[in-house]
Amino acid sequence: MSEKYRFYKDGLFFVTFTIVGWIDLFTRKEYCDEIIRNLNVCIARKGLRVYAFCIMPSHIHMVCDVKSGEVGPVMRDFKSFTAKQLLQLIQDHSEESRRDWLLYLFRYFAKQKINNSEYQVWVHGNHPISLESNRWIDEKIEYIHQNPVKAGLVNEPQNYIYSSANPDTALHLSPY
Repeated sequence: MSEKYRFYKDGLFFVTFTIVGWIDLFTRKEYCDEIIRNLNVCIARKGLRVYAFCIMPSHIHMVCDVKSGEVGPVMRDFKSFTAKQLLQLIQDHSEESRRDWLLYLFRYFAKQKINNSEYQVWVHGNHPISLESNRWIDEKIEYIHQNPVKAGLVNEPQNYIYSSANPDTALHLSPY
């Protein structure tokens, strides 16, 4: 793997977490709220600092770092834990009309890799991009905030509930 897409200690990164097969999983409030809850746990307990984020239907974008240390292990733990939580929510959600289809696809993608468990929710890797200048940081934050607008989900970035552009976000953001 190229050094360009690796985490390193004390770096600031733009990361993307993608659901396997670009499945639109984050179309239910419960699933998005679970992501917010788990990010807030990482913020409180693991030193994660999130400066900008957006939960899109099939992926999540963030600009983040860790107070002291490396972002990679925090992201690994976050993805592992949330995969289990999301699968449980899907299985328990009485109104999830796509339950069988989602579980079938997560099983299908797990079979593609030898080391996987029964299900795979997230694509392996986070495609971290090191942000080393204010111009890059501003560019990525603008990209994150415009993502739901470009996708036609809202007309204005601040109207998207699962974004740092929304002043009422439940995620405990770090000041930029």
